Order: sequence, then structure tokens, then C-alpha cells
Amino acid sequence: MRIVTVGDNCMDVYQSSGKAYPGGNPVNVAVYLTELGAETAYIGWVGTDPYGELMIQAIEGKGVDISHISKKEGRTAVTQVEMIGNDRKFGDYDEGVMAQFTLTSEELRFAEGYQLVHSGIWGHADKHFPYFKEKGLLTSFDFSDQLEDERVQTLTPHVDYPFFSYTRDDEYIRQLLVDVKRRGAKIAVATLGENGSLAFDGEQFYTYGVGEVSVVDTMGAGDSFIAGFITGILKGLSISDCLELGAARAAKTIAYFGAW
Repeated sequence: MRIVTVGDNCMDVYQSSGKAYPGGNPVNVAVYLTELGAETAYIGWVGTDPYGELMIQAIEGKGVDISHISKKEGRTAVTQVEMIGNDRKFGDYDEGVMAQFTLTSEELRFAEGYQLVHSGIWGHADKHFPYFKEKGLLTSFDFSDQLEDERVQTLTPHVDYPFFSYTRDDEYIRQLLVDVKRRGAKIAVATLGENGSLAFDGEQFYTYGVGEVSVVDTMGAGDSFIAGFITGILKGLSISDCLELGAARAAKTIAYFGAW
């Protein structure tokens, strides 16, 4: 399994303690995939501030290829996080240098050497997905809870495995997955929080619940689910087994503080 993730990173700063943890969907997915046995690389920008160096060291320490992380003059992205019980609530987001992120021709060629490329809704990488598909890469993309974003329609023809965040299994989310599948996705997937997950492959829906786990911090739950699901896909597992693997990886993540 060889996966490259592209786009946003940020330091998650918990307001109650002032402690900062590396994160961002593509970063988290790369880290979790590495833990699941994949060979991974991350392409993104950090600032020239101390957070930038901390981000690079943390990612490298998890075994992710950092050869295509670039330092740009300015600030590393920061998200303010507040804990409401054991659930995290995102506050202000300073995008820093990532606001201008794009891929160079060399970075695009580097990405071509991988099986699958993954990014997310805030990663500024969506414009490159037609290129990735043209070059024969498998593609996955996290739309998070931005279900009304125009890219749900315009980008999904170039995404094999689109992921969405929602709250329950109802007619709305099922119809969205059907529509996305019709536009060209291989499998459309929604995580439903405490209500498990849902997938559609064009023929039938698949559902999976959540196991009993003591929740410490929900940070990274969705990202780790994606990593588990992608791992299952690349190993040739059934959709049901992919959902189960995603749920198992998410359960591990929410049992400790911070994304990883």
C-alpha cells in the first residue's frame, strides 16, 4: 500500500490547556495509514514559525515521508479547539501559509508514484484531482460535513472514494450517496458519529455500527475511519469489512487525547 496525502495541516491548540497537537485531515490520514502498515508521503506547506518545525518533526517521527513538505515565510496554520465534555469543538482557524497552497509540476510527478492520493475539503488540492485521475491514481477525498458545497457535485466525478460526515442514516444522506455514486465514484461513504457508518456501491447500501469504547477525545475519529477504510480497499476487502476496519481504527483514536 502506497498512499500520498496532499493539502492542509494545522496545529490544534486546546484552549483549556494551551497545548498544541499536530493535525489536519491529510496529515492525520497519512499517520493512521502508516500505523496500519502503508507506505505514505505527505505534501503540504508549513510556516517558518516554531509550529512549522514541530509539525515536520512530528510527522517524520510517525514514519511519513516528509521530503515534499515545504517551509514558506509566515505562520503555520492553527485551529483553536475547545473541549465540550469529551467532544471537541473547533473555534477560530488561521490558515497561515496554507491559504496559498498549490502543487508544483515536480510534486505532481512525485504523487504519480503512489497508488492512491487523498485530500480534504480545506486542502486546496481539489483542482489537481482531474490530473490524478487522468494519470491512473485511485483518489479519495474528505468532504467533511460540507454537504452543500458545490464541489460535492463538481469534484466527485474525479473521486473514487468520497467521504462525508453526517449524523444519522436517513433519506437525505442516502440520496446524496446515490447521487455521488452516479457521478462516477466507486463507493460513496458517510460517517454518522455515534450512529456508525453508511456506504453505497451503486447496487446496495452497507451499514456498520460503533463498538463500546470509553471516549476521551473525538479528535481524529473521522480521519482514522478514512484510513481504516482505505486500507481495507487496497487490501481487497469487502465493503462491510472496510467499514468494520474504519470503525475499529476510529475507536482506537477516540480512546486517547489529541488526534495522534
